[in-house]
Parts: sequence; structure tokens; C-alpha cells
Amino acid sequence: MTSAQVDTEKSSEEGYERGLGSRQVQMIAIGGAIGVGLFLGAGANIAKAGPSLILMYALAGAIVFFIMRALGELLLYRPVSGSFAEYSREFLGPFFGYFTGWTYWLMWVVTGMAELTAAAIYVNYWFPAVPQWVTALVFLVVLFGVNLISVKLFGELEFWFSMVKVTALIGMIVIGLGVLTFGFSSAGDTAAVSNLWQFDGFFPKGIGSSLMTLQGVMFAYLAVELVGVTAGESEDPEKTLPKAINTLPWRIALFYVGALTVILCVVKWTEFAPGVSPFVAAFAKIGIPAGAGIVNFVVLTAALSSCNSGMYSTGRMLRTLADNGEAPKGFSKLSSTKTPAFGITVSVLFMGIGVVLNYIVPEKAFGYVTSVATAAGIWTWLMILISHVIYRRAVVAGRLPASAFPAPGGAVCSWIAIVFLLFVTGLIAYDADSRVCLYVMAGWAAALGVGWAVLKARNPQVAERREPELEKVG
Repeated sequence: MTSAQVDTEKSSEEGYERGLGSRQVQMIAIGGAIGVGLFLGAGANIAKAGPSLILMYALAGAIVFFIMRALGELLLYRPVSGSFAEYSREFLGPFFGYFTGWTYWLMWVVTGMAELTAAAIYVNYWFPAVPQWVTALVFLVVLFGVNLISVKLFGELEFWFSMVKVTALIGMIVIGLGVLTFGFSSAGDTAAVSNLWQFDGFFPKGIGSSLMTLQGVMFAYLAVELVGVTAGESEDPEKTLPKAINTLPWRIALFYVGALTVILCVVKWTEFAPGVSPFVAAFAKIGIPAGAGIVNFVVLTAALSSCNSGMYSTGRMLRTLADNGEAPKGFSKLSSTKTPAFGITVSVLFMGIGVVLNYIVPEKAFGYVTSVATAAGIWTWLMILISHVIYRRAVVAGRLPASAFPAPGGAVCSWIAIVFLLFVTGLIAYDADSRVCLYVMAGWAAALGVGWAVLKARNPQVAERREPELEKVG
């Protein structure tokens, strides 16, 4: 490897402050799995699938765990910031690294729009007279200011954001179990486990309708891979990352499957409606004084937390792209607080499109942006899985060192996850409402293809494969 190549490889890590401790990485991982997809999106999905939504969350959760174990193996083989783009570049070629980096950036920009939309809807609960777009704009500006602070403070903010979400969800589960067990509150008379099958069965709209919710369910799990982006700024990645990934199954079981099961036992599924958080509706039904308002505050916190994470990751991904010559050089500069401020600023300007959508189509804004984010997320996950399969082949052949955190079952679970994600993509194509995101992604792919051709013409070295510098870990 030439010295220039080594310098390029190192540059993506240089300057970053390893300011994220174990406590913060753990909470970022937990908080990343609890967002607006669960708190708001679950309402529409319950209306579509009834109690069978619980099974869809469990199924998708198992697949997400396979994805995260694949990513974990790669992260302990070579921990870098902007991880999946780097692994795509190494195992599939420079074009795939470029495409994945930009697509992950798009996913977070669009997710930021979704979170801003959700936050505006939550504020509408208290102040119905305030237009959605005004609230979305205010939150966008405030979070932008927060994100220009050091990574240590970002981690601390995310820790407390996540703590609010986790504490509230556990509280909801405990209260729900209390209503079921002791029958207190106005929901006590009708609360029963039999609510899961009593109203037209466990699959009230049919298995087909339940499967159609998988695209929304997968959106709820977007951001679990954010742990990979923190690798370059974690104090002790070989310890914190495996711990964060291995706790994923119980997080999914408790916060998704557990919380939804309790809520659907306490309130029958026919009482939930799209556009209303099932958690807010359940607390209103239970009749706890100010309970619905408290939950509304919690889900507002969840939305702002996710948007905050989005601003964090987009700046880092643009810096990785710039270091590889795949984005303007200005994105690679760090501010005096060691944050990629220019990349964050540009990303926030694009997130502002979400404010415009809230002005033009407030009732459809959430659905549009979540479908595009899901499509971009599926691409990112596929790249992680395919990179993992190729890496495993290289390890078996003795060409690459084994990771300190091997995925159980080797590449088999990655293949299962690949087939599942392709199936979900087929469901998106089948559904007329969400199909629009595939058209958006086709346009995005064409734009990136043109961009790549221009890059190659200006700098042919961009398209050359280079050997990564291996870092000893574990």
C-alpha cells in the first residue's frame, strides 16, 4: 500500500474525539431501536393487521438481530467511522462504497423529515392551532444548534433522551400489566389477554394484510445500525460494540413485542386509528390523570432524539465520502469542537424539505418520507449482509483475519436476512401507496450513477480498489 493510500485510510479517523463511553454507546443503541416508527407508526399498522402485528415485530426483530451480528463481526474486524460504506467499498468495490455512503445519508435526511413531522403531530396534541410546518421548523433549528456541540455532549444528550424513552416504556408495560392483573382504571373491565384473538381472531384482516405491515415495521427498526457509525468515536469499541449488539434481542422483546402485547391486551385493537400514537390512546383509555399528555411528551422526546441522531450520522457519513474523494472536500473539515459542522449544516438544509412537505401535504408527509427512508435503509442493510458474506468467504479461505466477534451460524443467517429484505422490497413494490419510494430510489440511483461518472472522469483513482489498513482489535 502506498503512503498516500495509508493517509487516506487514516484521515477518516483523524481528528475525531473518542468521546463516547460505554454508557452512552449502550443508550444510543437502545434509543436507536425506539423511535417514531414504534410510537406513531404502530397506530396505522395495528389498524391494518390487528394483534398479528406483534408477530410481525418479532419476525422482523429476529432479522434485524442477524443484520446487527453481521455488522458486529465486521466492526470487530475493522472498526471505522462510516462503517457500512467502508465495508461496501472494501468487499464490493469503490462504487458500492460511494453508493452506500450517499444512500445512508439520504436515509437519515429523510428519517429526520419523518421525525420532524411526527414531532409536529405530537405538539398538535397540545396546540392544535399551531400549523405543523411551524413546529417542524422550530425543532429543526433547535436541534441543528445542539448538533454543533462536541460529540461528548451529543452522547450525553442522547443518553438522557434514551433514558426518558426507556423509562417511559417500562412504566407503560408495568401499568398495563397492573390493569390486566388487578383490573383498576376505566380500562380494567375490558382489559384481557383474550383481546388478542377475541375480535375476528389473531389475523383479523388475513395473513396477507399482516405481511403488508412489514415495510412499516422495518422502518421502526431503522437506526439500530447507528452503533456502527459510533465505532470511530467509541472509547473502547472492542468491548462496547459487542455488548450493545448482544443486548438487542431483549430490547426488541421488551420494548417492541412486550409493549405492543400489553397495550393490545389492555385496549382492543379495533379502537386504534392511523395517525394517533397507540401509547397515547391506551393511556387516555386507562384514564390516568395527565397520562396521555405525559406519554405524548415521551414520544415527542423520542422523535427529537432520532432526528438528533440523524444529524449526527449524516455529518459523519459525508466526511467519510469526502475523505474518499466521493464528496466535496469541504465536508472533511472538522470544526473547533471536533464535529463535521459543514456536513451537518448541509444535511439540515435538506431536512428542511420535510418542513415544506408539512406545509404542502401535512396529512401525507409522514407516509411519504417513511417509505423512502425504509427503501434506503433496506439498501444499507443489504450491503452490510452481502459484505459480511464476502468477508466470511475470505476468512474461510485464509485471506483475511477472523473477527473477535463472529456471527453465530456464519453466513447462513446473513443469507436468510438477505432473502427476507428482498421479500419486503417486493411487498413495497406491490403496495400502491409505498411504491412511490421505489421510483424515488430509481431516480436517486440514476443521479448517483451520473455523479460517479463525473467523479471518475475528474479523478480516475476514485474507482481504484485499495487495501484497507487493518487495525488490531480484541
